[in-house]
Amino acid sequence: MTVHPSRPAAGEEAGSRSCRTVASRPLGRDSEIERILRCVTGQPGSPQALLLLGEEGIGRTTMLRHVREPAAGDGMLVLSAQGWAADHRHARACLQQLLVPVLDELPGLPAVHGKVLSAALSPASHDDGPSDGQVQAAFLALLDRLATSRPVLVCVDDIHACDRAFVDGLCAGVRLLAGRPVRLLLTARGEAPPPTLPPGMETLHLRPLSTLSAAALLAGQPGAPPGRRRLEILEEAEGNPLALVELSRRMPTPYRAGGADGAPARRPLMAHTFAARLDALPPETGRALLYAAAAVPGESIAVLMAALDTDDVAVWAPAEAAGLVSLMEDRLVFRHPLARSAAFSRHPAGERQQAHLDLAEAVTRPEIRARHLAGATLRPSESVAAALEDSAWRHGDVMGTARALEQAARLSPQRRERARRLAEALVATHAVGDPGWVRDLYGRFVQDSGDPELVCVAAGALASILSLGSSQREAFDVLVNAAEHFPAVGRSAALALTAVAAGIAVQSGLPEHRAGLSMLLDRARKTDRVGETDRVDRPRPSVTGLRGRLDRPDTQQALDALVTAVVWPQAATGLRASLGHPHGAPLDGLGTPACRVAALSVAYLADEADVCLGQFREADAQLRTARAFGIRGWTVLALAETLMGIGWFIEAEDLVREATAEAAVLRLPRLQADLEAQALALQALRGTVPPEPWLTPSIWHAVCLNENRATHARLLRARGLASITLGDWDGAWRHLRELFTADGSPSHPVLSPRSVAELAVAARRTGRTAEVVPILVRVRAEQGDRPSTRMTLLLHHATALVAPDEDAEQHFHLALVNHEADRWPWERAHVRLNYGIWLRRCRRIREARQQLTTALETAERLGAGALAAAAARELRASGAAPTPDTAALLEQLTAQQGQIVQLAARGLSNREIGEQLFLSPRTVGYHLYNVYPKLGISRRQQLRDLLQDR
Repeated sequence: MTVHPSRPAAGEEAGSRSCRTVASRPLGRDSEIERILRCVTGQPGSPQALLLLGEEGIGRTTMLRHVREPAAGDGMLVLSAQGWAADHRHARACLQQLLVPVLDELPGLPAVHGKVLSAALSPASHDDGPSDGQVQAAFLALLDRLATSRPVLVCVDDIHACDRAFVDGLCAGVRLLAGRPVRLLLTARGEAPPPTLPPGMETLHLRPLSTLSAAALLAGQPGAPPGRRRLEILEEAEGNPLALVELSRRMPTPYRAGGADGAPARRPLMAHTFAARLDALPPETGRALLYAAAAVPGESIAVLMAALDTDDVAVWAPAEAAGLVSLMEDRLVFRHPLARSAAFSRHPAGERQQAHLDLAEAVTRPEIRARHLAGATLRPSESVAAALEDSAWRHGDVMGTARALEQAARLSPQRRERARRLAEALVATHAVGDPGWVRDLYGRFVQDSGDPELVCVAAGALASILSLGSSQREAFDVLVNAAEHFPAVGRSAALALTAVAAGIAVQSGLPEHRAGLSMLLDRARKTDRVGETDRVDRPRPSVTGLRGRLDRPDTQQALDALVTAVVWPQAATGLRASLGHPHGAPLDGLGTPACRVAALSVAYLADEADVCLGQFREADAQLRTARAFGIRGWTVLALAETLMGIGWFIEAEDLVREATAEAAVLRLPRLQADLEAQALALQALRGTVPPEPWLTPSIWHAVCLNENRATHARLLRARGLASITLGDWDGAWRHLRELFTADGSPSHPVLSPRSVAELAVAARRTGRTAEVVPILVRVRAEQGDRPSTRMTLLLHHATALVAPDEDAEQHFHLALVNHEADRWPWERAHVRLNYGIWLRRCRRIREARQQLTTALETAERLGAGALAAAAARELRASGAAPTPDTAALLEQLTAQQGQIVQLAARGLSNREIGEQLFLSPRTVGYHLYNVYPKLGISRRQQLRDLLQDR
């Protein structure tokens, strides 16, 4: 058995090599690899031939090689060829590549076929060799002979570049050998199959990598740039592996070259990928592509034509014919990210500068005009810097804003203006959420400014990003040091900085931070507006952005309430009323974004975020649209926990999955850890706990849990819930007990008390109820006289589980009597489950069934698989329902229906099932709709209980 290595197409080799250096399995291609392997291994229902389609550099060769090498190791005979346009001088070059490893098999063929192939592979046969039909017949005979001893995998890269006779023979051979162990794996460039292939061949489109996979690939490149440039590469590469590799080598781009922010022009190492096509274009088309590349992506044709000073749209025709661009309605789109970069960088700096000037005259949007003026400016210019600053917040996302403000600072001739614009850029950059970018700007800022207000602005941005990254002590110290400027900056800035410190104190959970926060709040409140009026003659930073104005009374009141709720948690419920939103009322009429985020945070601390869910989701959607993950990072965890608490598990899973990818791209390990813990908790609640290890070691090693007690609390609860789901009660007790100190104090003042009922359940199961009593006493005391509705339910639930039997029922009743607790359906159903267990133990079977039935119905409605399974088991134990003959029921199903049922019972969605079985989500739903009556069930959640009995 021999594997013949193929020559990679231009650009593919770099993409292939880069992907394989990061991991043995191509990044972000799991589903595609599984589908290819199904074809290669001949699984039932898989095609005999599969065509991989994709643009240049998307990784076709990588995928082929990844599958080919293990196939050879498994004993398959792998024959490989590479389409190569230069080989058309030899009509059968591809066939020769394919058969070189098996030439020793030719003597075993019938004489006529052996002679035909020998002649066909001879260079002298170019003019008078055997006919194509004779070669096809001989090739078919050879494949048939090879397949008698072992499976054969034929791999042809870039089939579009192979000669027509070879393609026809290859496809005919595979078709005529149907049923034989011969598999065909092809790749081709583009979105549509080459016309040389027969219609109906199954195709697999290789799409761009996800941002998360692209970030992982970029991180594996030698000397990969950090900070802003890293994010720009991810944006410009559009998920193309080759583009990621090339752009990471600091190839000049339209965003960088030609201005004060530019880099020296450097010809890309893989320039030949597009150079030939660009060099063949007419000069006027090359100039038009320069203007298109200098323009913002998606710029209208009208603007480009105005900048070019021509009405002849035919100027684009050669570029369209060369496959470089596409005209889509009124927009021009580059068909490959490197085509844009190459079209821009191949021109001299003077021509690039003129393109920016002409575009600046043609565009109407101020922020785009300022961008082009900056691209044409080679030295500091106050007028251009002012234009960039004035229009910066008009960008649709904070990354564009941050980029504009940073460039405005670089173009500022005066030090004071440069410092002020750097402070603005820091606010926008911290909203983006990239730590490297923030640190870079902060390092430049401290060299240029000592202005107290600017120092406070910069300190807030730095502390915020440090906290998202996991450095709570360093972040809090930054703010404490900045607090010395409070008298000079006024109350609004002081309260804003103190609110950031409050968020850090919640995350750290450290007593010293709560004490320090109290001091900061006292200093901020004592700061009057004299400091503000004394500074009227000095330039003030216009750093409002997404936060809105901080000097509004409602904003200051909300910020003050947030800090107070952190310093004195038991006052949180009353603080909502002080904001004009009584207990249980949604938050309406909130003015600035800063006011809204602060008020929502108070609601979360008061256990009333559920009534503000609409505003919470709206605020999250706005921040997501603005790509402001640096601000979302402060609210997304509270939103996810609220969704989990009210039983909206599917939406919570989607939110956690999306936020986890963002945190990974931005390299925020603490947020990754928090979200990973939330994902595990969700899996536990849904009854779909995966095998260990549950967590990613590299993430958790980067987080100091001692100064991130909120993260530690989420981790402990998630592990405790997972242990409960798996029936490991000792493990559950061990994890949940760590949420409290030896003397019973909560290790985290907000999150630990919310797990007190789960701790009591674990204690009841392990015979440790006496150890929970002092913890309950401590928690109850710290909640004050008016605990929230949710905490009231949890405390009565926990007390019922550890109290003597004569007192237990009263606490179960008290936990259930308040119908406001219906806002927390999972926890209310959890009470009913344990009340039902207690009633059954007291031999009050009918009452037990009532509670257990209600708990089961609620759990099934929520999709809480673990709770539903527990309630169903208790119901069966009470004699309420006979165990169905699951095996007999499943025998009624087809093989495909059985697969779907098994996957659905594991908690997979229709989309996830479809991806595994190569079905559409609608088809999966149709099968489930037909399956339910056969199994005697009516809900998806019942599948898990049904299969659990097998």
